[in-house]
Amino acid sequence: MKSISEPTTRTLHVPGAVLTYDVRSRNDSNERTLLLVGWPMGASGFAALARHLTDRTVVTYDPRGVERSNRTDDALNSTVDGQAADLNHLITALGGGPIDVFGTSGGAVNSLALIARHSADVAVLVAHEPPLASALPDRSTAVAAMRDIEETYMRSGFGAGMAKFIALASHRGPIPADFLDRPAPDPQMFGLPTEDDGSRGDVLLSRMIGDYELDFDAIRSAPTRVIVGAGEASEGELANRGAHAIADRLDTEAVIFPGGHGGFSDNDYGRPGKAEEFATKLREVLG
Repeated sequence: MKSISEPTTRTLHVPGAVLTYDVRSRNDSNERTLLLVGWPMGASGFAALARHLTDRTVVTYDPRGVERSNRTDDALNSTVDGQAADLNHLITALGGGPIDVFGTSGGAVNSLALIARHSADVAVLVAHEPPLASALPDRSTAVAAMRDIEETYMRSGFGAGMAKFIALASHRGPIPADFLDRPAPDPQMFGLPTEDDGSRGDVLLSRMIGDYELDFDAIRSAPTRVIVGAGEASEGELANRGAHAIADRLDTEAVIFPGGHGGFSDNDYGRPGKAEEFATKLREVLG
């Protein structure tokens, strides 16, 4: 396996936040720089994947309000367009595009929005399991379930909100019309707190992004090669269905990646995946 430098940590001031990012340099590589994008996951979730991507310079970062990236404004919620603007600023700081991008979950949605607005930034985008409820046939019930999660969080706190999020994210198949009429899941089932500590700073539960409307025309006309990825072990789950729906809208087919929604992770992040196999597949599709 080729060697790569230890991460160098840098900061970038953008409107309303200071972003923290890490650069694992490989100066003797002819491959384009690869930016790994998550949301609401930060750089730490990509540690295993980055260890196996030694053929190029790899950049990871913490989105605004996540881990080391502090907000300088007083807004809690982050919009998809705002996250896309942050990515544009970050790519500019890296020397400008085009670079390659791997975005997963909400990071895939944010990266697709980046392509629609700043297509020159990215040569190849791999959008892995974007949980875009607005692209699904059952969008009305799926989006309503997401709004219910936000309302539950604001009313009852983290445990109650996260329990509903897990129930929605792990549900396989279309969201049934009676989904919101079912008994609320018990947070204890997932090892979550049952008491409300009064905090309301969770970036995921305070504003879910599944209702975002992508500009598919702009993405289709962009020079960027867009690859949509779906996990082999997450078939039928909302994010996996979102991947297939988006691929269909882009007149392509989703590429199947090892593992499930967190297939790029390992035990270090508490979400066992298949990081080495995932990295091999990612290098293959990047070309």
